[in-house]
Amino acid sequence: MAEPLPHLRSDARGNRDRILEAGRELFAERGLDVTMREVARRAGVGPATLYRRFPARQMLLDAVFADELRACRGIVEEGCADPDPWRGFCSVVERISVLNVGNQGFVDAFMAENPGSDSFTEHRAAMLSMLARLARRAQDAGRLRADFVLDDLVIVLLAGRGLAASRSARGVAVARRFAALAIEAFRASDTNRPLPRGAAVAAHLMRLDGGRLAGSR
Repeated sequence: MAEPLPHLRSDARGNRDRILEAGRELFAERGLDVTMREVARRAGVGPATLYRRFPARQMLLDAVFADELRACRGIVEEGCADPDPWRGFCSVVERISVLNVGNQGFVDAFMAENPGSDSFTEHRAAMLSMLARLARRAQDAGRLRADFVLDDLVIVLLAGRGLAASRSARGVAVARRFAALAIEAFRASDTNRPLPRGAAVAAHLMRLDGGRLAGSR
C-alpha cells in the first residue's frame, strides 16, 4: 500500500485513495496508455483534484505500482535465497508470471526502454542482476540448461504481457500453465537441442539502466 499522508484532511485522503484505486484498475486492465483524465473519471474526481494530488503522471505511476515493485522484489529475493537454485529459479518464473498476469501496466513499465522513474530503473537493474546470478547457480548445479541466457527469461516476461492483456477469468491458472511450460523448456536434459542465438534483450536493458543510474549520480 502507498505510504499514508497524515496531514491530508479525510476528504482529501479519500480523493487520493479513489485516484490510486482507479489508477491501479485502469493501468492493470489496459497498460500504460491510460490518460490522467480517464483516471480522474474512473475515480469520480475532477482533473484539478487529480493534479493536486499527483502533479505529474509519473508520480501517479510510482504510487500505483509501489505494491507490485515490492512484491516483485520479494519474489526474486526469496528465490535467490533458496539453497536449491533450481527450485528458487522455478519459483521465480511461476510467481512472477502469476504476478504479471494481473497487471498489464506493470509489465509494460518493467519492460519499457525508458521507464521514466528512478524507482523502476533501479528495481529492474537490481532484479536482472540477481536473476543472472541465480541462473548461473542453477546451471552450475546442472539443473538449468547450459545454453540458457538471461534473454530467455526476459522473453518469457514479454510473452507473459499477452496473458496480462487477455484479462482472462482463468488468468492465474493460465499463468501457472505458461510458467510450467517455460520451466520445462529451461530444464537441463540430455535431449536439449541447441537454441538459436540470443537477441541480447536483457543486456540491452541492463546497459540502458546502467547508463541512467550512472547519469543520476
